[in-house]
Amino acid sequence: MPPRIGILHPGQMGSAVAASIQSGGNEVFWASEGRSRESRGRATALALTDVVTVARMCEECSAIVSVCPPEFADDVANQVRSLSFRGLFVDANAISPERVRRMQSGLKFVDASIIGLPPAPWIYFSGDHAAEAASYFEGGPIKPEVIQGDIGKASALKMCFAGYSKGTSALLCSILALADELDVRELLERQWERMPGSPANPAKIVDSVLPKAWRFAPEMNEIAATFEAAGLSPDFHKAAARIYADVASARVRAAGVETSLDTARTSARATSDGA
Repeated sequence: MPPRIGILHPGQMGSAVAASIQSGGNEVFWASEGRSRESRGRATALALTDVVTVARMCEECSAIVSVCPPEFADDVANQVRSLSFRGLFVDANAISPERVRRMQSGLKFVDASIIGLPPAPWIYFSGDHAAEAASYFEGGPIKPEVIQGDIGKASALKMCFAGYSKGTSALLCSILALADELDVRELLERQWERMPGSPANPAKIVDSVLPKAWRFAPEMNEIAATFEAAGLSPDFHKAAARIYADVASARVRAAGVETSLDTARTSARATSDGA
C-alpha cells in the first residue's frame, strides 16, 4: 500500500504540492468539510481522496502537509495537534522562524518553505525528520532539498527570499503610483529602459502581484517579525504589508473596474492618508 499523505488544503499552491506528492507514488487525501467550491474543483481534478474531516485524515494518513495563508497556519497545526495526530506534520507556510519554532510543540514536526511559482517551485526542509518529508516529493515536479539546521531554518530562508522579491514589488507599486500621480511615469520608464538593472516591464510586475495582494500582506508582517526578532528594523516590511493590504482593499472596492495603476494609486493615497 502506498503512503497516505494528507494535504491541508488544496489551494493553488497546495494543489501543486498534492500533485507532486502523487508523482512520487503516494496517495493524497484531503478534507472537504468547510472548503470552497474552488478547492473542491481542484481536488476533483487531481482525484484526491476525500476523507471529509480533518479528524478522519489524522486517522488515515501517516503524514500531513499544511499549505495555507500564513494567518491560518497556527489554527491548522492546533487542530491537528488537538486530534492527537502521531504522524509527520509538515508546515510549508510563509511564517517567521520564531513562530514555526513555537508551533512544533507536541508534533513530529518538519519546517518547510516553498520558493517559486506552481507547478514547479522548490521546497526546502529542515529539522530532524526533514529527509522523510523530502522523500514524498522525489517524483517531482516540485524540487525538494534538505538543508542543515533545526526547525526554523527553512522558514528563515523563505523570509529572506520573499523579503526581497515581494518587498521590492510592494515598493514598485508605490513608485509607479507616485510617478503616475506626478505625471512623470513615461519619463521614469524611459529612464529605466536606458539603465541596466532597472525594472523590466514594471507594469507587468505590478499586474502579477495585484491579485495576490491579500495574501502578501500577512506574509510581509511575518517578514517584519523576522527582522524584529533578529534585532533589525521591521519598518520597511510593515509598510509593505500596509501597501499590499490597501491594494487588496482597492481591488475589492473597484470590483474589477480599475486598471492596475488606478489600484496602485488608490493604495498609495490610502497609505498616505493613514500615515
